[in-house]
Amino acid sequence: MDPNQDQTIAFLLEAGSFGETGTVDRIDTHCAVVFLIGERAYKLKRAVKFLYLDYSTTELRQQACASELRLNRRTAPEIYLEIRSINRLPDGNLTFESGGEPVDWLVVMRRFSQDDLFDTMALHQRLTPNILRDLTDHVAQFHAEAEVTPDFGGAQAMRAVIDGNLQNMALSQTILSEDMANRLTVISLATLDRVGPILDARRSSGQVRRCHGDLHLGNICLYKGEPTLFDCIEFSDEIACTDVLYDLAFLVMDLWRRELKAEANLVFNRYLDMAGDSLGIAAFPLLLSTRAALRAHVSAAASTIQPSADERLRKEADARNYLLHAIGFLSAGEPRLIAVGGLSGTGKSTLAMALAPELGVAPGARVLRSDIIRKRIRDVTPESRLPESVYTKEERERIYRGLGHRAVAALASGYAVVVDAVFTDPEERHAIAEVALNAGVKFLGLWLTAPIPVLEARLEQRHNDASDATVAILRQQLDYQIGSLADWSAIDAGGDAARTLARARLAIKA
Repeated sequence: MDPNQDQTIAFLLEAGSFGETGTVDRIDTHCAVVFLIGERAYKLKRAVKFLYLDYSTTELRQQACASELRLNRRTAPEIYLEIRSINRLPDGNLTFESGGEPVDWLVVMRRFSQDDLFDTMALHQRLTPNILRDLTDHVAQFHAEAEVTPDFGGAQAMRAVIDGNLQNMALSQTILSEDMANRLTVISLATLDRVGPILDARRSSGQVRRCHGDLHLGNICLYKGEPTLFDCIEFSDEIACTDVLYDLAFLVMDLWRRELKAEANLVFNRYLDMAGDSLGIAAFPLLLSTRAALRAHVSAAASTIQPSADERLRKEADARNYLLHAIGFLSAGEPRLIAVGGLSGTGKSTLAMALAPELGVAPGARVLRSDIIRKRIRDVTPESRLPESVYTKEERERIYRGLGHRAVAALASGYAVVVDAVFTDPEERHAIAEVALNAGVKFLGLWLTAPIPVLEARLEQRHNDASDATVAILRQQLDYQIGSLADWSAIDAGGDAARTLARARLAIKA
């Protein structure tokens, strides 16, 4: 920290400097100090210089503040208000008034409740599936509209990130194990040799864009009821201009390392469904690992500037935890294919999403749901309702072919797959089993059953779901010629979701 900023920080800790009364709350990070007073938040760039960031002069900090304002208005225009100079008067005192020499700059933001930060919401188990679904839709839309930056990204850029992580971890050897950092680097580079061509192909196809760059839960808030991304990377084109899946990986990694594995898997699958982007998921474990490694050395650096011993120890523990996860993300997982079938209302989708985080490599299995594929090929949201006229025999055949093709691609990328569909036609069940056979992976078909009154009650209560099934459609299904289910495991799904999951786990073990 530049000692010349001590006076600036002292000035900003006085409520009177802002024309306010009361206490100024302070939040410290490794490269900024945020001051909270009244309805505003004021962000000061620290006068620091790292391998990846340079705020060492007043001019550089001014430029960074201007860039932060412009870039964050893409996702949070109501939060980011202006930049403001701190000026030194001839007598040496500091002021916000004009007439003095600018000595530093602030980003002025509209304040929001710290309780509405997603990392706080995660701590208090407030990240509901609906909130995460809306967040993921926001991220997918943001990526779709972001500027394409083909001069960045690809395998070469990822190699530089891996090397940079090792260099930065070496600066914190008292916190981060040198042996573990070296081991991680060896595994990461070996993985990159395998998936590097995929990253290069993604860059060529326009998937490298000016993204957020720092998309963890601490940089997302619930503002006016909407998930809102803020505090994106403004100081480095190399960091901000990256593969959209690498941007997503930060969010998924942060959920996973907090043991929110079902939430991480939900975000992963929802994004792939919304973006229609499955090319490249073979590289996703490496992207998760690299994000965790980056967070490890950032947390280690942040620990050195914490004002309290408790905060310093917490940051050190976070750094070590991130490093452990970085290695764990590159652990091998077994690809396999599980099909979940049954009449409408049996709870197929609930079971599929519950099983997915437990299968294969992080963040769990790719879930392929017939109802979602039907909506996405028409470019409507999964929760939109379609007219009955689209539910034809030809349409059904098209959807089940799509399920098979997507399952083949996900299995080839090293993922376990859970396919969620009715599967009342014996030919459909045979076809999905053939996918597993041809891929050389284990197959299990789970057939869910429940009493008809239970199914009817569930369908009547269903809302805001990808399925358009009604009680009338269920009654039509009762007349289907389902044929033999001898090759599938029957699962009693008439009780609650936890019991159904427990029975499915037993079937998978068997």
